[in-house]
Amino acid sequence: MIKRVAKILLLLLVVQYSIAQEFESRVTVNSSRVSSQVDKKVFQTLQTGLQNFLNNRKWTSETYQPNERIVCSFLLNIEKAIGTNVFQATLTVQAARPIYNSSYQSALINHMDEAISFKYVEFQPIEFNENRVQGTDPIVANLTAVFAYYAYIILALDHNSFALRGGDPYFQKAQNIVNNAPENRDIVGWRPFDGLRNRYWLIENFTNNRYNLIHDALYNYFRLGMDRMYENEAEGRNAVLNCLQLINTVNTEIPNSMVVQFFFQGRANELSKVFKKSSPDEKNRALEILSKVDITNSVLYKQELK
Repeated sequence: MIKRVAKILLLLLVVQYSIAQEFESRVTVNSSRVSSQVDKKVFQTLQTGLQNFLNNRKWTSETYQPNERIVCSFLLNIEKAIGTNVFQATLTVQAARPIYNSSYQSALINHMDEAISFKYVEFQPIEFNENRVQGTDPIVANLTAVFAYYAYIILALDHNSFALRGGDPYFQKAQNIVNNAPENRDIVGWRPFDGLRNRYWLIENFTNNRYNLIHDALYNYFRLGMDRMYENEAEGRNAVLNCLQLINTVNTEIPNSMVVQFFFQGRANELSKVFKKSSPDEKNRALEILSKVDITNSVLYKQELK
């Protein structure tokens, strides 16, 4: 009887643990560009380890039901080996959030990080300690620091999309990683002088008061805009337009900001569909703003919103 009760309690703990996690992530490690002299099995082990790291770690104090998990994907593209068990890679991070009363998923992030160097020996533990981000070996710790950084960025964006400034605690977690990031001659992306589009500048923009309107824009876009499309399409579309106007204000006051470019990555088709049924006046206003703040996709907008 005691053994049976113990088994039931253990089962309840396992069930509770299984519903507590925040991410439903898929990690892919692509090693097709790596020399055949490198044993490719190491990358399969790494892939499994990173996926377990994201899906099994408790990232927040909240309890997520299975249907509340954030769907995301991480593609680690190994470019080359730059030393013994040391690799250079790019990372593409994508995450989406369900839109109310629909099966549609709207992108939270669609971003490529082009500067990741790390050391990995097969079967080494995938560990991260936010109180000791550098670990015992910076080049080893860099990979999990990067993955943890983007996990917190995703959590912040998801919370921001449901509540105004709801993501602030997780932006602060990402900021902590940047402030204590691993340092090594092969590691870049954590410092302001590493470029204009990197991990440092992304979190700088999200935590700098000069960019406060970005948080309003995210809330307008998702909670007041996309989530209301089913009940009141015109009202939802107007909130999306307000979002664009807020972003345009940021872009005018602080040109060439990373966070503005970040918002529009992978969103052009969605925005085109949102305004395709607009009145001529609203469509023209949207087109005018989009052509300024998302120049890369200006041709698409002109074709779809003419």
